[in-house]
Amino acid sequence: MREPGFWYRPLSWLSRALSPLGAIYGAVSTRRMARPGARAGIPVICVGNYHTGGAGKTPTTLALVEMLRSMGERPFVVSRGYGGALQGPVRVASGHSAADVGDEPLMMAARAPVIVARDRVAGAALARDSGATVVVLDDGFQNPALAKDASLIVIDAGRGVGNGGVFPAGPLRAPLAPQVARTDALVVIGDGRAADGVIAAVAQHGAPVWRARLVPDPAAVERLRGRPVLAFAGIGDPARFFATLRASGINVVAERMFGDHHPFTADEIARLAEDARAQGLTPVTTEKDMARLRSDARLAPHARAIAVLPVTLAFDDDAAMRGFVGKLLAKTR
Repeated sequence: MREPGFWYRPLSWLSRALSPLGAIYGAVSTRRMARPGARAGIPVICVGNYHTGGAGKTPTTLALVEMLRSMGERPFVVSRGYGGALQGPVRVASGHSAADVGDEPLMMAARAPVIVARDRVAGAALARDSGATVVVLDDGFQNPALAKDASLIVIDAGRGVGNGGVFPAGPLRAPLAPQVARTDALVVIGDGRAADGVIAAVAQHGAPVWRARLVPDPAAVERLRGRPVLAFAGIGDPARFFATLRASGINVVAERMFGDHHPFTADEIARLAEDARAQGLTPVTTEKDMARLRSDARLAPHARAIAVLPVTLAFDDDAAMRGFVGKLLAKTR
């Protein structure tokens, strides 16, 4: 799905026309969020966001996993597996494809144990039975089925929550106030002022606010530097990927945007490759997109000619987040 452009512009007539539907959706979401959830028997830390689309949940999830490992924990990621056909619960393995388990779980499974489950309670149970000491819940903030010991919400400083409307009038999954009330910490990624209002609301609520930034892989940047590129992405916010390339000193000559989790066809990838060749450009994409390409037998041969730019998340105050997580784990045991 590609986000409607009016979501990230000032309130428009279309947003106002859809606001009654948003009010209904928001009321249902708010009631649903208030339901009690089942306990997993081990700590559950949710990494979520207030809105649909990209904010940086996946790199935040992986950064949290690495932090937990450094603290002697055995974290497992539990994901719904958006875009995958398997209901689960199933542990993501090397034989799975993005069509089986979704692109994000497949990408994360290269760095952490990942369980895909439509039923998050069952997913957490499999993680626990497989030796996990902590569940990192990838998304699911608005889903009440599994009780969370802490919810870390991710927001992009440059995009914020768009026009502030609730779906379909805007990108919010529920009204902002009840979501802020359930926020235990806010992770603000990148630069910009669009999230300032949310930051103030979360701070007033008493939750910590941590700043973070996406750091491109230095080796990948070095390989691409000096080579004009055709950048393409089918993620929640392709523009952020293009901006990251440019901020790394990479010459982005052409851009191609696709909807989040876009199911590329062989014809599309062949056309991208041909466009790149015709202009003397190197095609480059994101890790998430590459996970879909490499796991599809029809697309894998084309993927060999496509560069990828991995990114990791770095916290400005790593010690503050580590202290928060340490206290949480001590309190839940």
